[in-house]
Amino acid sequence: MENFRIDNPTILHFGKDVINGLGETIKEFGKKVMLVYGGGSIKKNGIYESVMEQLHEVGAEVIEYSGIKPNPIVEDVNVAAEKGKQFQPDVILAVGGGSVIDSAKVLSLAIPCEHSAWRIMINMAKPTTAIPLITVLTLAATGSEMNSIAVLQNVETHKKIPIRNDLIYPKHSFLDPQYTFSVPKDYTAYGIVDLISHAMEAYFGKGSATLSDRFVYSIVLEAVEYGPALLNNLHNYELRARIMYAATQALNGFTMYGRVSGEWGVHAIGHILSLLYDIPHGATLSVVYPAWLKLMKDRIPQRILEFGKAVFNTSTAEETISALENFFISIEAPVSMNEIGIEKDKKPEILDMMIKNKVNGMYYKLEKGDIKKIIDLMYFG
Repeated sequence: MENFRIDNPTILHFGKDVINGLGETIKEFGKKVMLVYGGGSIKKNGIYESVMEQLHEVGAEVIEYSGIKPNPIVEDVNVAAEKGKQFQPDVILAVGGGSVIDSAKVLSLAIPCEHSAWRIMINMAKPTTAIPLITVLTLAATGSEMNSIAVLQNVETHKKIPIRNDLIYPKHSFLDPQYTFSVPKDYTAYGIVDLISHAMEAYFGKGSATLSDRFVYSIVLEAVEYGPALLNNLHNYELRARIMYAATQALNGFTMYGRVSGEWGVHAIGHILSLLYDIPHGATLSVVYPAWLKLMKDRIPQRILEFGKAVFNTSTAEETISALENFFISIEAPVSMNEIGIEKDKKPEILDMMIKNKVNGMYYKLEKGDIKKIIDLMYFG
């Protein structure tokens, strides 16, 4: 077990109507607020109105940047940063899911910095300060509301990469499960896949940490037990709350203590599919994870079995992979490339982009032949 330090500075406000404390929290940082959100769904479901009411109550001066895409692009952050540089906000308020929050995180670094957002992403610029960030979560999936990670893609360079920087931990995050009621069934399912995948990326990382393993099992069990019920009752508060809490815990460091690193090879492959074909992130993961496990089943059968025994009560690595795949099928998440509309003739394009982006895991390294096999497995199972 490795040495570790626990230091997560995000203050989490979880539960029904926690938004009522947003205005007073904003006021702690100032009155100039840059509000960042996505395509406008928050104006249809009433969340925008609730947020603006809180801001008006404390006399906030608000400037808005909307239109953040589900697979967020750095180009949008650059445009938002120019707007922010003119406005000079005291605080950035991100209202949305992981894409909006990730964009706002990089924006918080780019506004006080002379460099472009992409130079920050590729570590060519190293900001020393960031605009304080507050989030209001509307989609349970990425865990971005309580971590220091952001993922953006660059349309021009054809890359989708993560950045980790302690400056981008949100100061406060407001999580009201009611705010996820309007998330449709398919994106709710993709969020469940995403949280499971985050927990598994930690589990298959480097280092032995048995208690952290048990944290992973518990998080995945929450998703497996309550996810299908939620998909049949999208307005059930308790079920939304359980999935929302699990998604936050899956990627806030909780599953990583005592390990050297996570694995992240599956996410790296999934990012390429999103980059090339604009596939929802969670939908790529439900396709890639079974294929990755099939590649690894002869290399790490015991590790796969231990996971399966704890979560699905399986007896072999093969049974574990089947159980995970069947769970994804049960929540109507895709498990093959055909299901997400990517034909076989795209295999060379996918392979080329993976090689160009140096797709790999942090622990289990992938040779070119491994990547080709994973691509085949994503088509043929």
